[in-house]
Amino acid sequence: MKVVLFVEGTTEKALPAFFKKWLDPRLPRPIGFKVVRFEGWAEYDREIERKVELNLSGKKAADVVLGLGLLDLYGPTIYPRGLATADERYDWGKAHFEKRVDHPRFRQHFAAHETEAWLLSDPSILPPAVANALPGRCAQPETVNFDEPPAKLLERLYREKLRRGYKKVIDGMNLFAALSPDTAHARCPRFRAMLDEMLAVVKQA
Repeated sequence: MKVVLFVEGTTEKALPAFFKKWLDPRLPRPIGFKVVRFEGWAEYDREIERKVELNLSGKKAADVVLGLGLLDLYGPTIYPRGLATADERYDWGKAHFEKRVDHPRFRQHFAAHETEAWLLSDPSILPPAVANALPGRCAQPETVNFDEPPAKLLERLYREKLRRGYKKVIDGMNLFAALSPDTAHARCPRFRAMLDEMLAVVKQA
């Protein structure tokens, strides 16, 4: 059995191994992953229906039990005017893409506000100088918001404390390798809902 991840960006390369650390112990046998990557949210918005049809239909997709779309909540400009809060944008975006794609095995989720929020769930994996400088709002990682989203926060703190930038590919990959998904699951409600739905769909299949 296999899950197809539809993602933007490069940090997301670390996600299959990260998800498997949580899913595999809860399944009778390990789940496989395939990553379909887009160059940012705009390409995702243009191409998601075609890529889902390509990867979730036909004989080659016989072993695919779920197609999971994942975007950062921060970044896209597709939200209707008047939707200002994270909850409003999340709920609208999930319904919007699931209705557009209209495939029974596709689910849409968002990282609130970026996948780096999950890294903030365990400050011990960060360089000590950066961890010690995290603002109080990081106690609830998914509330690090549109004003200074998680990757921008890390970029600022890395420059202030380590005199270098935060490298999404190198630093992000290493941090995800060190992070326990159980910690993120406990501290990030939207992440928890995504993993729980993924597990339920795979188990049902």
